[in-house]
Amino acid sequence: MSTYKTAAKDRVPMLQKAAFGAGHLVNNLLPGALGIFMFFLLTAFGMDPFLAGLLGGLPRLFDAISDPIMGFISDNTKSRWGRRRPYIFVGAILSGVLFAILWQMDPENSQMYNFWYFLILSLVYLLGNTIFSTPLIGLGYEMTSDYNERTRLMAFSQIVAQVAWMIVPWFWVLIANPNLFESQAIGVRRLSIIVGIICVVLGVLPAIFCRGIDSSHMGNRKEISFGTLFSNLTELFNGIKQVSKNKPFMKLCGATFLVFNGFQLVASFSYFIIVFYMFNGDYGTTGTWPAWFSTISAMVTAFMIIPVITWMANKWGKRKAFLISTAISIIGYGLKWWGFNPGNPWLLFMPIPLMSFGIGGLFTLMMSMTADVCDLDELENGMPRKEGTFGAIYWWMVKLGQALALVLGGLVLKLVGFDQSLAQQSAETLTNLRLADIIIPAVTAALAIWMMWDYDLSEQRAREIKAELVERRGEL
Repeated sequence: MSTYKTAAKDRVPMLQKAAFGAGHLVNNLLPGALGIFMFFLLTAFGMDPFLAGLLGGLPRLFDAISDPIMGFISDNTKSRWGRRRPYIFVGAILSGVLFAILWQMDPENSQMYNFWYFLILSLVYLLGNTIFSTPLIGLGYEMTSDYNERTRLMAFSQIVAQVAWMIVPWFWVLIANPNLFESQAIGVRRLSIIVGIICVVLGVLPAIFCRGIDSSHMGNRKEISFGTLFSNLTELFNGIKQVSKNKPFMKLCGATFLVFNGFQLVASFSYFIIVFYMFNGDYGTTGTWPAWFSTISAMVTAFMIIPVITWMANKWGKRKAFLISTAISIIGYGLKWWGFNPGNPWLLFMPIPLMSFGIGGLFTLMMSMTADVCDLDELENGMPRKEGTFGAIYWWMVKLGQALALVLGGLVLKLVGFDQSLAQQSAETLTNLRLADIIIPAVTAALAIWMMWDYDLSEQRAREIKAELVERRGEL
């Protein structure tokens, strides 16, 4: 158990924690809503499935390039408001406004008009979202230098962020409800405006209330201008190279990729199992069970699991907390075999508390440990600190996992024999689907445990690094 007490100067005030959490709610609400709304490209706007797939995949290539660049820019920015906050403020406004504009399409337009409208606006929207999200992640890494306070900050932000996943599943129900909207297209257009407004209001809060590291005396920063564009590209690649040589960080990225990719790969399977196995393909009888499954999962993660994981991290350290929470999630995945029960739908919620240890522990602990890694990088490579670059690369791994999950998830559905044109699936298909739903995330979680087994940036080492940095900087 940790014997250290967090100094008053290292504690993050509750107002700042709440503002940072609001930013993370936006950071989850936007992709969550985007994922739901993408479905209605097919049903509401009549988009060809192949074109819809391109609209989902092509912008991600742009996103993968823009994130590290934005991380480098925010790491080296000099302003009276700090390195991150101006971008967060502007990016929040751009993200909310552009998200709403993105969905103002008309099904009466030609398919190719809507395709190019959506593709071009997606690229502009993702640029605005990158300006917001990458500096936000970097800001969180520098809001406190205390080992345990970092975990408490990230835990609080993840609790607030889970509110997004309590809301998002109900977008399906709202948009498809003829009593609320005359058509699905109208539902998408109007709901996107509401989401956009919420994101603007909540997204600017971190820029207003949160405080990062004092960067006024931070040396070795590059000048950000058009004149230094090409020389800065070299520095950007050098920074990425330094980050990639950081072994503890690469373990964090690898473990995150495994746990999150395994979870995301089968995320849609629960919906299909509920509909076709538990309710025999009857959507009317299925009702809102899938939405409640997702909402209850988010609620349990936020209000039960994350506080427990925070306690575990403070008592036993972050590495042990990750190993234990990931192992518990494997047990939860196994319980789904009995939880998805046609005879008793209420058993659907039985595996949720154990399963939730996986994702609940992942981002709470990994983001806290990434902040520790930023200290190690400063010790080894000097200034400037690279929170933005570390955050960009870490979340690039998350986005890569999401993209692969979309591709591999469809492949797995095909391999198990799932046929979306059939009202009912064969018993063999459903058995194979249920096995894949359990085995895939359990195996990837087990591999993540193996990867993190010898992670060596302990609390003791992290505090030694902090002491060396304080002495090097000449701080009191």
